[in-house]
Amino acid sequence: QVQLVESGGGLVQAGGSLRLSCAASASRFSINGMSWYRQAPGKQRELVATVTSGGNTNYADSVKGRFTISRDNAKKTVYLQMNSLKPEDTAVYYCNADINFRPYWGQGTQVTVSS
Repeated sequence: QVQLVESGGGLVQAGGSLRLSCAASASRFSINGMSWYRQAPGKQRELVATVTSGGNTNYADSVKGRFTISRDNAKKTVYLQMNSLKPEDTAVYYCNADINFRPYWGQGTQVTVSS
């Protein structure tokens, strides 16, 4: 059974930082791309950042220069370092991973940025 377990969300003031983590329990399978998505109230889920198994990254324009995605392949973990947070970053953040060519999702972690 493959699971993605997220941690690191919380409440922070504007301008602050948070680091999200997502660990995959997938010891028997290869993990390809890993991503972070977010969904704000009343809005569609959107892609925030992606990192390939080789370490190539892509970011949504709204977070470029503020967020950094990284991964530790040995730990099967993906991270999202979020700096200079803004109130509009408030959302539930979801981890996504392509494991053995199937998509899996984490349960979501709430990030709230107060002004």
